[in-house]
Order: sequence, then C-alpha cells, then structure tokens
Amino acid sequence: MKKLLMFLALMLPALAFAGDAPKLDTGDTAWMMISTALVLLMTPAGLALFYAGMTRSKNSLNTYAMVVGAFVVAMVVWIVAGYSIAFGANENAAMQKVFGGFANVMLSGIKWTDLNGTYPTYVFVAFQGTFAAITVAIASGSVIERIKFSTWIVIVILWGLIVYAPVAHMVWGGEGAFLFDEGALDFAGGTVVHMNGGLAGLVLALLVGKRANYPKIAVKPMSVMLTALGAALLWFGWYGFNAGSAFGANAIAGLALLTTTVATAVAGIAWMVLEWIIYKKPTLLGLASGIVAGLVAITPAAGFVNVAGSMIIGAVGSVVGFFGVVGLKKMFGYDDSLDAFGIHFISGLWGALATGLLAVKDNDLLWDGPLKASGDRMGQFIVQLESVGVTIAWVLIGTAVVYFIAAAITGGGRVDKETEEMGLDEAVHGEKSFYL
Repeated sequence: MKKLLMFLALMLPALAFAGDAPKLDTGDTAWMMISTALVLLMTPAGLALFYAGMTRSKNSLNTYAMVVGAFVVAMVVWIVAGYSIAFGANENAAMQKVFGGFANVMLSGIKWTDLNGTYPTYVFVAFQGTFAAITVAIASGSVIERIKFSTWIVIVILWGLIVYAPVAHMVWGGEGAFLFDEGALDFAGGTVVHMNGGLAGLVLALLVGKRANYPKIAVKPMSVMLTALGAALLWFGWYGFNAGSAFGANAIAGLALLTTTVATAVAGIAWMVLEWIIYKKPTLLGLASGIVAGLVAITPAAGFVNVAGSMIIGAVGSVVGFFGVVGLKKMFGYDDSLDAFGIHFISGLWGALATGLLAVKDNDLLWDGPLKASGDRMGQFIVQLESVGVTIAWVLIGTAVVYFIAAAITGGGRVDKETEEMGLDEAVHGEKSFYL
C-alpha cells in the first residue's frame, strides 16, 4: 500500500501535465474527415457538373476536365508548398504579414501524430487543400471554350502559390498575419475563396479575350439538368465547407449548418421570383444559380450570424448575383462565360461586407476578434472593407502576372480559331461527352 501511494505521488504531476496537453477527440476527428470528403465532392462532381452542363456540347468535356484537372494539380501544389505558405510561420515579422514561408514544404516538420486542436494536423492539411483546389477551379468558369488546356494547368500551379496561398495566409494565417491581426472575419472563405476565384476568373477572361462571335451567337447550355444536379451536389458538399469550418463537431458547426440551409433556400426563392417578375418564366437554370449565389453569400458569415441575418444575406446575395449575371456583364461587355465573377465575386463581396454588419456576439465563439468587446460594428465593417480591398488588389495583380508567365511558357494562352470552331473536346482531348 505504501509503495502504491508513493507511485501515485510521483505520477500525479505527470498526469496533471498530460491533462493540459491537447487530446485527440474522435468526434471532432470524424467530423473533420467527413467535412474534407464533402468539400472534395464539391469540385470534381458538383462544380464540374454545374459548369459542364452550362457549356456547349462541343466543349463540355473540356470544361469538366479543366475543373478536375485544376483540382488534382492544385492539391499536389498545396502539399508541396501551398500549405507552408498559407499556414506556416515566418521568422521575419514583416514577411509573416503576407507569407508563411517554406518551413513546412512537403509537410516537413509535421508528424502524423501532431494535432490541430482536437484532431490531426494532417486532416487540417487535407481539409484546407480542398479549399485551395476549388478556388482556382471556380476561376475556370470565366475562360472555358477558348483557353489552352496547357496554359490552364500552368496557371493552376502558379496561381495556387502566388495568389491563393498568400491571401489565405493574410486572412487565416494566425497571429502576425496582416488581415488576421486586423480582425477580418471570414468564416469559411468569402474573401479567400469566392472573391478570390471569381475575380481571378474575370482577370483571365479579359486577358484571354472573348469567345468568337460573342455575344452575337446564342450560347445554349448542353444540359440544364446536369447543371441542376451539380448545384444539388454543391449544396450537399457545402455543409463540409461551412459547418466544417467550425473545426469540430460543436455548436458552431450546427449554427453554420442551419444558416447555410436557410440562406441558400431564401436565395433560391429570390432568384426564382426575380425571373418570374422580369421574364415571366422561372427557369431551372436560374433556380440553380440562385442556390449557388446563396451558398456563396453566406460562406463568410455562416458561423457569425443568426438565422435572421442568414435570411438577409441569402436574399440580398441572390439579388446582387442576379445583377452581376444579367446586368453587370451586359453593361461592360466582358465575356465571363459561366458567370464565375458575376456570382462568386459579387455575392461573395456582399457576404464579406454583410458579415461585419450582421455578426452577433451571443457567446465567446461568435464574432471573435479585437472589435468584439466594444461591439464596434462600424469598426468591424471598416475592417471588412479593408480585407476586401487587399484581396482585390492582390488578386488583380497576381493573376495578371501568373497569366503572362503561363502564356509565355505555353506559347500563348488562347486556342487557335480552328480549335475553337471545332470544339475543345475533340480538338484537345480527342473525346466527346456523348457518343450517340
């Protein structure tokens, strides 16, 4: 008995210390693994079908290949260096503001047993990698039917390192990162993903140029049904995107799940009603577009707002997305093929700004940041404006640089006239979507 007491006396301090150390939570781990799989589903299934269905039949396979090609290449780029740049630590304080450094290249310094809070760091790496991959894939929707596939692949490689990773670092990179220290709120990727990918799409569209005879010829979608299926898969996968960004099976994940559902449903109704009023016919393509606009708009706010706030964000996000698709493109005459800019950037912009106006602070998990204690809502809105401005400037310059480098490497960024006329499916890939 005496020996047992002595043993416990020696072990109690060690046990107490171990209790303070992070512990793996199986529930959180399971949820983050499921969330990663859900976000993965969004790109090679959801986004690919959503885009391919809206494309002309002679280019639908190429459109699908651009999305899937972007996903697989971007994931490898993320593992090689993207993660390190986005979430690594830089010893130089000035560089740390925008750049995480190369300490974790090829995940160097990260063990498979390491934890990110209550789940494995490797799961966090994979989860964030799906965000990086879908962001560049979003941009493809602006340049389909005329960009070289080789140029696109080079763009994916460079853009992930030069544009996406630094933006992700500035917003989500932790203490020392520029916009993180400013208190910018972006729950699941309003600036990092949707504004980033949507604006990159517009820049590429302007640099590549318009499709032949655009807008004189009617560009009819190959299959609205495929696009609708893609939208449904995006909505399903988006729960991993938004609720997964709570980084655990917790109350905030439940909040994000509900706000995502409500905002998306309201947005779908709003787009449908707008079409009904203006064109006298509610289209399935419009309903699918409204759903995506709502998903985009609620993303930066999903874990920060209540249900009423989510309804406002969804409704307005759909209206501004409708304007981006129907009005803005016609007003300025640019060829944003599948409206990546019109929906992802415009609705994402609204969502990012609305987060500052509608964030609630019911408990310590909501509206986190330096301005929370004082409840300075206008101050938070100014910070959101700053984060939007920095993102726009970085993406505009970085994407242009990436395009010119990629075009130089591949001998020009645009396919020739014969290839464009024939269609990229057969000319580039030697395949057809359907052999009938």
